[in-house]
Amino acid sequence: MLKPFRTAAVLGAGVMGTQIAAHLANAGLVVYLLDLPGPGVHKNAIVEAAFKKGLQQKPPIFFTENTARRVILGNFEDDWHRLTHVDWVIEAVVEKLEVKQQLMARLEGHIRDDAVVSTNTSGLSIQAITAGCSNSFRRRFLGTHFFNPPRYLKLLELIPTAETDPQIVAQLKWFGHLHLGKGVVVAKDTPNFIGNRIGVFISMLGIRAFTEQGYTIEEIDTLTGTLVGRPKSATFRTADIVGLDTLLYVAENLYPAIPDDESREVFQVPEILKRLVEAGHLGAKTGQGFYQKVGRDILSVNPQTLTYEKAQSLQLGNWKTIAKIKSLPERLRTLYRDFGRAGTFFRQTMLQILSYSAHRIPEIADSPLNIDQAMRWGFGWQLGPFEIWDAIGFSQVIQDMQAAGIVVPQWVEKMRLAEIDSFYQDIGPKGERFVYQPLHGYLPTEGPQDELTVAQFKTDPAQTLWQNAEAALLDIGNGVTLFEFRSKGNTLGQVVVDGFSEALDIVEAGDYRGLVIGNDGEHFSAGANLADMIKFSHQDKVNVFTDCEHGAIAHLLDQFQALMLRIHYFPKPIVAAIRGRILGGGCELVMASPHVVAAAETYIGLVELSVGLIPGAGGIMTMATWAAEQAASDDPSDIQPFLKQAFEHIGMAKVAGSAYQAQDWGYLPPTALIVMNSDRRLYVAKEEVLRLDHEGYAPPPKRNAIQVLGKPARATFETAAYLMQKGGYISEYDLFLANRLAYVITGGDLSAPTLVSDDYLLGLERQMFLPLFEEKKTQERIMHTLKTKKPLRN
Repeated sequence: MLKPFRTAAVLGAGVMGTQIAAHLANAGLVVYLLDLPGPGVHKNAIVEAAFKKGLQQKPPIFFTENTARRVILGNFEDDWHRLTHVDWVIEAVVEKLEVKQQLMARLEGHIRDDAVVSTNTSGLSIQAITAGCSNSFRRRFLGTHFFNPPRYLKLLELIPTAETDPQIVAQLKWFGHLHLGKGVVVAKDTPNFIGNRIGVFISMLGIRAFTEQGYTIEEIDTLTGTLVGRPKSATFRTADIVGLDTLLYVAENLYPAIPDDESREVFQVPEILKRLVEAGHLGAKTGQGFYQKVGRDILSVNPQTLTYEKAQSLQLGNWKTIAKIKSLPERLRTLYRDFGRAGTFFRQTMLQILSYSAHRIPEIADSPLNIDQAMRWGFGWQLGPFEIWDAIGFSQVIQDMQAAGIVVPQWVEKMRLAEIDSFYQDIGPKGERFVYQPLHGYLPTEGPQDELTVAQFKTDPAQTLWQNAEAALLDIGNGVTLFEFRSKGNTLGQVVVDGFSEALDIVEAGDYRGLVIGNDGEHFSAGANLADMIKFSHQDKVNVFTDCEHGAIAHLLDQFQALMLRIHYFPKPIVAAIRGRILGGGCELVMASPHVVAAAETYIGLVELSVGLIPGAGGIMTMATWAAEQAASDDPSDIQPFLKQAFEHIGMAKVAGSAYQAQDWGYLPPTALIVMNSDRRLYVAKEEVLRLDHEGYAPPPKRNAIQVLGKPARATFETAAYLMQKGGYISEYDLFLANRLAYVITGGDLSAPTLVSDDYLLGLERQMFLPLFEEKKTQERIMHTLKTKKPLRN
């Protein structure tokens, strides 16, 4: 039986070592972070300085401040004995083979016989690192290549040697998936493994297009970013983030290591990269690389003078029209067939990328799936190279390669001759996906058994129990249903709210055991549909901002409040399965759900004040309830610190930086199940519905005794907001909104602490929420947010 690691040691407190230690601590391990002893008396000076720097990183490397306490600092001289107790040792020292070999020789005599040892090298031979160690040591040694930053990038490459015990590989693959939240790919011990071998090739192509083909930096980043399903950092912003010195180091070491690579010359370091590094222009860490930010302007480097200039207008034809195509495969096909500068760049570079990826099989991986997963999980691509190949057209790409004089790999040519026309096929009885492998033909893309997606339940029409234009109710098996948002941004508007009520009717009346609320979106919900509120003014032929008490918005708010109460008190178990950003009304929906399964990377908050509103569908009521429940007693002095925290978080529109922080802030219940791997959330939520049903589910008791603090607390909060406004921290309108928030969260006009019901607090929310639509500054905030997707602090 596989057992989780509970203790670990990370050797080397550099950028990667510190972040790996942090992520292991996020996963619940006690971690010893060791480095060289400092000069003089204070031996921990080096490791403490590195750790302090790590604590200041943005985005944060720890889930919460308390998580950092799991990391114990030490040095190689005074604390080496600690290694005798740990389950897993990760070496992350300088990228020099002899240094790593010496460290392994020292390790062998001090660790447990069953301790796993790994190296985080990104380029050195795994086999060579333990060349002088015993057979027993080498059997439990392998490479574990985390991608930077380890908390946020999903890819973990495992690189076993010929001597690594398969059981060790299985344990790390299981632990990485379940406890570290990783997408694990097993790579071969070849230079730069899978992700960086392909990724650096693509980076070099981009730089050469800039220096040799007449494309500007901005044009290349436009054509290698979200337009083609890659991160908005694209080519040159990514290089700046990684560090130009790092990119240079990798390329310089990779070129001599791959003498038989047919495209080796692509890795010859471009002259501009050398010049930028020599000039100290290393990217984000020095404030200038390929880009430099000056005030609000983003400048890019002139390749001749190395000075920074304003961007030229893009000469990319109709790329904006292509960008509006929603379907990524269709968008890629359209761009590929474009014969302007945009299509020419994409077609030429894509043919080289696809050819290079195919030539790496079986050198670096045995299956196209491994390469596709590495690029999706390590570099944020929506589709991997072979998935893109299929999207463009298998035969079309081969034909164009041949026309361009690009050699088609032999195994791909054999596929063509056998009239096989795709790398992936959905050929299972339930649409299971299969991938072509050169030595075996089509094999199933077997994923973990503890992952579900909404998409897999859409293949059989019988599993769709109900749907409208923006939502659906699906049967996901074993008597469990799933309510899915399908609106833009998974926002909550009239169509979704109406649909949710219909779906609950079906679940309550039918022979179903419960409901999961979830979707396949990267972000669970952007909140209430502000565009709906504007639209209602035209539908009802009333000014939505002045007929607030009886208009369409009032009707929607009443429906939303009623829906939140129904979800909370529903007679069958409801579990919200969430990840990513969850804002405003989306947060209120999650707070109404009595049970939650949250991905660790969940960013949730009541942000209504940023659009000139206050929470109106139970958010304030839930936070008032939370504050009273957190307190040691009903004494106002015990409740007020928690209520103050809630007031500040809502007032400043703060968003929790992880699911664990969301629990600390009261946005998630203490009973919420938090999963490190976000792809597991729907599976775990379904299992939770079944568990609750087996136990004999009863809904939560009615909230009719919520302790609110009345006017004394309200005066305190109003004074605090006033001082913040006078100090220039918030605007006058923020103060106006904060006073209305204070009114609701303390119970309105009650003169003293009083027990009230949830209905009472919902009434106060409605009373304070609706008139805000009459305010000009609220109107300005809503319109600005709809137009720019950014908040306005007027």
